[in-house]
Amino acid sequence: MGMLLPAVAVLAVAHALVNRVGPGLYVPVCVAAAAVLVLLARLGGITWDELGMGRSSVRRGLRWGLVLAGAVLAVYAVAPALPFTREAFVDRRVAGLSAGELVYRVFVRVPFGTVLLEEVAFRGVLWALLRRRWGTGWATAGSSVLFGLWHIVPSRGLTRSNAAVEAVFGTGGSAVALSVGAAVVGTGLAGVAFCEVRRRSGSLIPPVALHCALNSAGYALAWLVARPG
Repeated sequence: MGMLLPAVAVLAVAHALVNRVGPGLYVPVCVAAAAVLVLLARLGGITWDELGMGRSSVRRGLRWGLVLAGAVLAVYAVAPALPFTREAFVDRRVAGLSAGELVYRVFVRVPFGTVLLEEVAFRGVLWALLRRRWGTGWATAGSSVLFGLWHIVPSRGLTRSNAAVEAVFGTGGSAVALSVGAAVVGTGLAGVAFCEVRRRSGSLIPPVALHCALNSAGYALAWLVARPG
């Protein structure tokens, strides 16, 4: 299995840590875990191009990234103004953030913590290791399943924090279980889309840009929706 099992083990340790450490250690843990994963891949003979980090794909990756991020921002610019989509941005976890905390989340925690680790892990290292051994289809399926499972812990509070999720699933133990299951399936499918973007562009830049736009702009819009007026 080469470096695949060690990479999964590192990811498991990282998962335990990022869901337990305080806010001040979240980004350092994510950066360290991403670096270790890349090191393992390189020791296993995976090239920079296989990781989506090669020089030859930078320009193409930047073009894809700008288009995808722009599309997300265009949708986000309209969605909060529509009654049936506005509720999706009502997030109690974000509403109480100060302006400084919001800036930190949007420009530091999301891009250098969440997105860096998840994209390096699932669309970079794991995808490359699985693809070399079993091919593209299995690489996409395997990394996307793991990406979905990665979100079990952080999705357990969705019914308490997000108005749209609470409206769909309700409250109580069964509602939490259903919402977690839906989150796992949803993020797994999102992982498939991210992998396809990675495959078609030949670069890790587009899924990084797409992921950053979805999460960072989502935080910003949720915070704005919660402001009076």
